[in-house]
Amino acid sequence: MKIEHFALNVEDPLAMSHWYTQHLGMHVVRQLDVAPFTTFLSDDSGRTLLEIYKKPAENVPVYKQMDPLQLHLAFVSFQPKEDAERLVKAGASWEKEDQFADGTLLVMLRDPWGLALQLCKRAFPLLTEAEIKPFFS
Repeated sequence: MKIEHFALNVEDPLAMSHWYTQHLGMHVVRQLDVAPFTTFLSDDSGRTLLEIYKKPAENVPVYKQMDPLQLHLAFVSFQPKEDAERLVKAGASWEKEDQFADGTLLVMLRDPWGLALQLCKRAFPLLTEAEIKPFFS
């Protein structure tokens, strides 16, 4: 089996989808322009989908209060520090940075709605070169 998508109940799916397309290189695959504003976003590989919606509104998690290790969305980044700077200027907030002995660098941010985002530059990538299309290069 393959994962089709991962879904999140969020505060403002339309604004979030706009921010993710503008700043993270994601693409809208399908979007409802009426409540619950269900939106499917794809990364640049076209194989990973994120679904965001607001339903029911009273059950939207307070992502900014969650420890980033409880839930985060991770992106490959070839320049995590530079990408973090760019994203902070676009409305994200800085959380932390972890540099590992093997050279791996993980930068944790929060998007403007509080969802934790991780920028990953791994010494030994989890994805193959063919699977990684450098959006941030």
